[in-house]
Amino acid sequence: MTLPRGARAIMASRREPPTSLDFFPTPPWATRALVEYVLEPNGFEPKLMRAWDPCCGEGHMAETLKESFGDVEASDIFDYGRGYRLADVLETGVIYDNRADLVITNPPFNIALDIALAVLSRWRFEGLFLLMRTSWLESEERYRKLFSFYPPDVFAPFVERVPMVKGRYDPKASSATSYAWIGWMNPETFRASAGPAITFIPPCRKRLETKADIRRWCAPAAAPLFDGAP
Repeated sequence: MTLPRGARAIMASRREPPTSLDFFPTPPWATRALVEYVLEPNGFEPKLMRAWDPCCGEGHMAETLKESFGDVEASDIFDYGRGYRLADVLETGVIYDNRADLVITNPPFNIALDIALAVLSRWRFEGLFLLMRTSWLESEERYRKLFSFYPPDVFAPFVERVPMVKGRYDPKASSATSYAWIGWMNPETFRASAGPAITFIPPCRKRLETKADIRRWCAPAAAPLFDGAP
């Protein structure tokens, strides 16, 4: 079998992070859905903006954001061997010194609350968008510490599942877990909302997932995937 170009290099360079980092790569199509169904309808112009993914892992989200944004910065607390900046988003000064317009990330579940509080308490950005399980909204602690002070402006659930696999992107995976983009927009720029506007992200995986994603992010498959996909 002929391996996709770069497949051996990807496999050879893979570094296994500590299990505590909760590394679940974001399927690229879920990031494209954010741009199409959330950012652009809310008046953002990605081509004129700079995005920052502070929990970038191996770059699945950051590299996809580069398709739409004028500039993208990526960093992580762990060196996954992809050349991204090594930085702890919660370390003093890291958020304050960043000059991005939007913070967009799929954070580890156990520090998502801390990241949201750190970003929103400073409001140096035009917006913050987190890809989270929908159950993340169901917490007395998060309500008490976050939502009661900073109710989200956007709640964008996927009506189809977004399968995520620990440590790798697997386009053949399935999941029973529901995910949503949860977003806050700078009140100095955007009119304050009375509560989160629900934006249903319609079925779009088949259209937004591409063969190029497979070649870039996956180990060799036993059979061709996504026949007929661009």
